[in-house]
Amino acid sequence: MVQRIDVTGAEGVRLAAWQFREPVPEADPRPGVLLLHGLMGRASHWAGTAQWLGERRRVVALDQRGHGHSDRPPAGAAQHTTLGREAFVADAEAAVEQLGLAPVTLIGHSMGALTAWQLAARRPDLVEALVICDMRASALGAASQRDWEDWFHLWPLPFPTQDAARRWFGEDDPRVERPDPGRGAFFAEVMHESADGWRPLFSRRQMLTARETWVHDAHWEELAQVRCPTLVVRGLDGELGRAEAQEMVRVLPAGRYAEIPDAGHYLHYDQPAAWRAVLEPFLDDIPAPAP
Repeated sequence: MVQRIDVTGAEGVRLAAWQFREPVPEADPRPGVLLLHGLMGRASHWAGTAQWLGERRRVVALDQRGHGHSDRPPAGAAQHTTLGREAFVADAEAAVEQLGLAPVTLIGHSMGALTAWQLAARRPDLVEALVICDMRASALGAASQRDWEDWFHLWPLPFPTQDAARRWFGEDDPRVERPDPGRGAFFAEVMHESADGWRPLFSRRQMLTARETWVHDAHWEELAQVRCPTLVVRGLDGELGRAEAQEMVRVLPAGRYAEIPDAGHYLHYDQPAAWRAVLEPFLDDIPAPAP
């Protein structure tokens, strides 16, 4: 069962939150979990994870601004503010507070992981645990941003079918060195049918703007301010290298490390059973909140 709950984010942006739940009393006493997707993602990407997490926890996934069914900030000169780090973090904070999830466990993938650790650093009173899924703390730089812009120009939009999108992102994209079904499934899910074919739910220009606001900066200082138990997870073939991941764990006051073989950046799609196997013991070790 999935229930949509609208949240008011920063600057009044309407956000779609999705609660994955079994029938429970109105006041749900279970520990709260907020799932934050990455850039270009959507809340439904967490459906598999939420299915087993919801057995013992109150699980909510957020469509972040500009993604999924949440509002896109209006185009204009203020896009670097409305799609900046402060706005994304404020949105996550609003979701935790308005939905009564605190003390919450934040689980973030890629950009969503950055949002999660920035919130944990700024509002430790709201966050009891954190999971960072394949996100780097180092600056990626201008060349990386130019590479993304060039990549967006390669997309053969519109796709004639959703399966065509799945095949392109999983097999035909020049960035794919070998068939990657998880990647294909991830991107197929963010396509919607329009009058001329299948197009992304998001604005690629807005995705570049959002990325521009964090890609040039390193985020080690905020990472070091995270006091709660934190699990850093990487796919063996993902974007977060082992040395950097282990340095992140060293910087974190209460960090733990896990890696998933035969998985890339979209590791919760690539190896869902292995993802659960590293995540569940960590979550089970989180101390119960004081009464």
